[in-house]
Amino acid sequence: MHTVKHWFNDSLLGQGLLVLALGVGLNALLRHDEHPAVWLVQALFYTVVVMVAVALQRRRTSRATGASPGAIAGLDRKIRHREVPNDPEERAVMRRLVDEHLGKIERGRRWLPFWMAFMGVIVVAMFVLAATSGGSLLFPLAFAVFMAAFCAWILWMRRRSLALNRGMRKALRERG
Repeated sequence: MHTVKHWFNDSLLGQGLLVLALGVGLNALLRHDEHPAVWLVQALFYTVVVMVAVALQRRRTSRATGASPGAIAGLDRKIRHREVPNDPEERAVMRRLVDEHLGKIERGRRWLPFWMAFMGVIVVAMFVLAATSGGSLLFPLAFAVFMAAFCAWILWMRRRSLALNRGMRKALRERG
């Protein structure tokens, strides 16, 4: 049985509908003085941009691994659940996918400290602007807390992805 969660994970249509709903909701929340048609048009634009990016990323990954773009999401789910495929051909594709993921993480490792520092500069700039303009420091403080939580989440997800992919690489080597 294909659950709704798997449908959102596997289907570009499901992901597009989710992005559209979030876009309309955020536009309604942040731009409540505008007409609802403007919310929908802006959300459709955001949805198209995000879906093109997701489709290109899936196509690039499918070229690197030799799997179809639709199969990539299923293989990623197997990696998250630590399921080693029984089929030797599927194991070979998964091995290439794990290598691709680990390569991306390693390539991004070089730039990670710079991105974290850049986010810190943005937070400091927010505090300086608020202090020099005589405004309230509440928004910059809330932004700093959000940014710290976001950076911690990025580091946690990176560590989790490394552990999952290294564990799957080891399991695939043991399986042959």
